[in-house]
Amino acid sequence: MKRPKLKRLLQRFSSSNKNMYDLISANKRRSVFLLLGFVMLVIAAGVAAGQVLGNPVVGTSIALIFSALMAGTSYWKSDSIALRVSRAKPADEVVYKRLHNLVEGLCIAGGLPKPRVYVIDDPAPNAFATGRNPKHAAIAVTSGLLEKLDRVELEGVLAHELSHIKNYDILVSTIAVTLVGSIAILTDLAIRMMWWNGGRVSRSNDRRNSSNPLAFIGFALLILAPLVARIMQAAVSRRRETLADVSACQLTRYPPGLISALEKLQADSTVTHSASMATAHMWIEQPLSGVKDAGRLGGFHKLFNTHPPLSERIALLREM
Repeated sequence: MKRPKLKRLLQRFSSSNKNMYDLISANKRRSVFLLLGFVMLVIAAGVAAGQVLGNPVVGTSIALIFSALMAGTSYWKSDSIALRVSRAKPADEVVYKRLHNLVEGLCIAGGLPKPRVYVIDDPAPNAFATGRNPKHAAIAVTSGLLEKLDRVELEGVLAHELSHIKNYDILVSTIAVTLVGSIAILTDLAIRMMWWNGGRVSRSNDRRNSSNPLAFIGFALLILAPLVARIMQAAVSRRRETLADVSACQLTRYPPGLISALEKLQADSTVTHSASMATAHMWIEQPLSGVKDAGRLGGFHKLFNTHPPLSERIALLREM
């Protein structure tokens, strides 16, 4: 190879690495800011509930304690729940030798312990990772993914899922989903207690609270908080998917493999029947049908998507 050509290839490789590191850093910063926003929203919902019920301190304390309990439970049990709901079965090392070899090779390259490997009997090509940390993680792939992707494409998908594990995306997404659930339960409880109280803030201070604007603001915030929380949770999920795509290319050093895999997923219209609303954010591709961004409300629908459109993910990888 001539020296000028070699120099250009090295410069291109260096520039590609720089772009990947920049994207990874930017996505991590944005995810941190979104999670901080989540915490602030939980506190705001607690204060709002307190205003409606007549005691902001109690409302905020209940919100924080309830969120911590739910987060702890979800963190420790998320992997077993996700695998059970998806009907995943352990992948036999003899039957699925290629799958295990690819996972082992990527783990060596990325400095990760090998996760448990599962297979889901589902014709749709899809996959997800779960587990509270790299030492207690699992990867599940569908039978459709193994049948429809070649070795290089499958390696790209597995690298994407291992990147979720390496970047602690399971922890981030678990916290986000838990906070969404906490806010929804907290607001529902506060509104029900208010109606049980005859629509009044409190029986002991009806005259004072009837003219208290904070109570009305708190009630409005309780109505909007679950919607805002759901939008923020979807934004966190989209950021982590983009980060995993870029990290996967960094791990394999071969972006065309993941690009080709995503193109096949885009062309395949099979619905992932093993997925549910609770686990939709975990899969490499939006698993549920009926998620369309066209029409007058397309922009609004995009706010609730847990994944960026495959066309955007492919375009981003092509630019690297």
